[in-house]
Amino acid sequence: MTATMRIIHWANAICMIIAVITGLYIGYPYYQTLIADPAVDKYVMAWNRWWHFMAAIIFDVTAIIVGYLYFFSRFEKPYKKLIPNKQNIVEFWEVFLNLITFNRRKKFDSSHSDSYNIVFFTIFHLLLVFMLFTGLQLYVHGLASGESSIGTWWPWMLHLVTDWTLYVFGGNMGVRIAHHYSMYFILVWVMCHIYYQIWRTIFWKEGDIAIVIGGSKFVKEEDKKD
Repeated sequence: MTATMRIIHWANAICMIIAVITGLYIGYPYYQTLIADPAVDKYVMAWNRWWHFMAAIIFDVTAIIVGYLYFFSRFEKPYKKLIPNKQNIVEFWEVFLNLITFNRRKKFDSSHSDSYNIVFFTIFHLLLVFMLFTGLQLYVHGLASGESSIGTWWPWMLHLVTDWTLYVFGGNMGVRIAHHYSMYFILVWVMCHIYYQIWRTIFWKEGDIAIVIGGSKFVKEEDKKD
């Protein structure tokens, strides 16, 4: 994993924690303050919304970078593993069988990202993009006047690219519910991801969990005969 992807990985991990904590508060304020003054006097909701928005912006930027690297990375082009050809389909199922048989069957090259893992991460990035559109729709809903601190072009652009979510989910409340439940899908994905990385580290014995720190892992060399 390149340095760029490792930075993106940990930036996303930190932003996800911030987004979940602040997003839950925005949906249902579950704390006020440890100080006696009313929460409104210390802008508790405002700060939660600000941190949520900042985390979302970083998510958006990294999503664009990852989308670019899917096709134009000089190190590895993940889109090649998404093409539904025979090689990728066979590899996908071999990795899946390896998982459900607890490594009793391993008929694929684990030295690089496989089709199963690429599909798994693609689902995550698609969920982030979905959160982007629904989240920005909820944000622009609060700019009902059509004005913003940076001009009218900003609300206009947000309406242009996100209003379709209103029709798909039946209005603002439907978008809000879709955005909220998508968070749980992402949290389930994160739990599966952490489990799978630990699983690979234990069963494959290649140090997979170290990839996001040092960028590489151990790979067993095949014995070569003259």
